[in-house]
Amino acid sequence: MIYGSMRHYPSGKKKKFNAWGKTRKKEVTATAPFPTYTYTRGNTDHIPSRDDGSHNCSVTEKNKYTGTLVKGISTLHKSNAVPIIDEQEAKEHARMRR
Repeated sequence: MIYGSMRHYPSGKKKKFNAWGKTRKKEVTATAPFPTYTYTRGNTDHIPSRDDGSHNCSVTEKNKYTGTLVKGISTLHKSNAVPIIDEQEAKEHARMRR
């Protein structure tokens, strides 16, 4: 019975030889040579390209908050951003501790 690894020394360093005594050799078989030509699909002029003009690639306008409800942003536990609606809520967040 073998305890430990056959590929590493007891110090942990990897052995440079095969301790099992078995070697695996990859067999190289003769295969057909790769084709020297490139594959072309053929004449595709009879296939019309699709250009219906319905795709819109224009840049959309960025969303901005323009209301007056949110007065600011407060940070709570673990960087949780919370919107502040009124002054009373801001004072409550300032008093909060762990």
